[in-house]
Amino acid sequence: MKNLNTTPFQLSHQTQTRTPTPPPPSSSPLKQTIAVASIAAGIQFGWALQLSLLTPYVQLLGIPHKWASLIWLCGPISGMLVQPFVGYYSDRSRSRFGRRRPFIAAGAGLVAIAVVLIGYAADIGVALGDRVDSTPKSHAIVVFAVGFWILDVANNMLQGPCRALLADLSGNSGKKTRTANYFFSFFMAVGNVLGFAAGAFTHLHDAFPFTMTKACDVYCANLKSCFFFSILLLITLTTSALWYVDEKQWSPESETEVKNGGEDDDDDQNEITEEVTATSKEVKLPLFGELFAAVKDIKRPMAMLLVVTCLTWIAWFPFLLFDTDWMGREVYGGNSVGNVNDNARRVFNTGVRAGAMGLMLNSVVLGFTSLGLGRLARGVGGVTRLWGIVNFILAFCLGMTVLITKMAESSRRGLAVSEIASPPIGVKIGALSLFALLGVPLAITYSVPFALASIFSSSSGAGQGLSLGVLNLAIVVPQMIVSVGAGPFDEMFGGGNIPGFVLAAVAAAVSGVLALTVLPSPPPEANVLKVSAGGGH
Repeated sequence: MKNLNTTPFQLSHQTQTRTPTPPPPSSSPLKQTIAVASIAAGIQFGWALQLSLLTPYVQLLGIPHKWASLIWLCGPISGMLVQPFVGYYSDRSRSRFGRRRPFIAAGAGLVAIAVVLIGYAADIGVALGDRVDSTPKSHAIVVFAVGFWILDVANNMLQGPCRALLADLSGNSGKKTRTANYFFSFFMAVGNVLGFAAGAFTHLHDAFPFTMTKACDVYCANLKSCFFFSILLLITLTTSALWYVDEKQWSPESETEVKNGGEDDDDDQNEITEEVTATSKEVKLPLFGELFAAVKDIKRPMAMLLVVTCLTWIAWFPFLLFDTDWMGREVYGGNSVGNVNDNARRVFNTGVRAGAMGLMLNSVVLGFTSLGLGRLARGVGGVTRLWGIVNFILAFCLGMTVLITKMAESSRRGLAVSEIASPPIGVKIGALSLFALLGVPLAITYSVPFALASIFSSSSGAGQGLSLGVLNLAIVVPQMIVSVGAGPFDEMFGGGNIPGFVLAAVAAAVSGVLALTVLPSPPPEANVLKVSAGGGH
């Protein structure tokens, strides 16, 4: 799916293996941590472009609105299948370049290949036989789909090893580990703002005049140009970080020596050595069996957390997938499907850029809200109550999309397609304010569920990684459901995005009620908001 950072749709390397490798005993300089964390800006820049521009783009290629959401299936599928293998083999890699760096470099290279395929899908399609003046462009759609799936696989290859390398660089210091994750989250926010700002800029293609071709109009040329900047930023940050950070070659024998290096308590050290030696030889990769076994034995607090998380993401995904499409179609009154009027396509593209601006505002509010989560939680009486309250805010905002849409439609009543222009200023302000306000519940969604899962697993004696792995199922399964069902569900009620948004509002309200009534509060001594969580991809 959209992959929300380690999107919330993906598992870290710790959640995927039974025997995660311990970090080295000493930490690295802060400059190296910042260098690795900065890669998140390049990753999230590209992800922001995906969120804001690609759903409208697939409809320009001729994929009907009701099937456009299927493209996003690659996010949860690659998160469940690719990330476990990447985490497993990066933990055990004996490359002379280090354990994490080869995967990070390969992921960055694949991102570059993927975005070239996506950006040039229309040109390649015409070269293979597509007609410029008709849709659907079948060859272009195939090229786009291949590039999009490669892009999601590449993002999985990048994010897990990046976070793992940050953990390695932090050593045994909990403070430095939190600092590393704070920097990673900060650079994610920077990438989001830059990516959404690039998507909202109208004349970015002027920097790359060659991007406009007979098969690629202004919107397509802007998309290409955004992706060129994305490649440049990611490759620059990745190359700088991998050159600056010196990762040592790993071997099971050196790990055993580290674990057995002390003089005190020889018997305990021997036991540790035997355990590490045995696990270093273990090659079994229990991916799904262990997760589903954990679901069967789940305790009530964790079960309630999964229910609330699942409903929360059912509420979020329709908007996250179609927010810019909603701006272009319902708010601005444009259209992108088929051989539409030139003015309808122009208005649609203008609305999509306005939606990208709204997502930039959303990211800014999300970043500031994240900094104040502790105070917010204390102010309302705890994190579970905070989560419940903001889910009602989410429901309210999703419901307000109906009112904004009706106001926009009312302003266009009686106008011919060629006469449609931008909506009234009040409608614009209302829509952009809605985007900004949604940054508050999104900040809580990106942090509190992961923190509660960690706390509930500790209090019940369950493994942290396994519990977070189970939580991940409550995120990727809703994404799959929405990706498969959102388009056909909207079509049942006449098309457009509003039916899905209304159903999402109901899910948000139910999740808010459950968070306030059945979700247990963590122990007072648990510092919930110090647990780092992913977001945005």
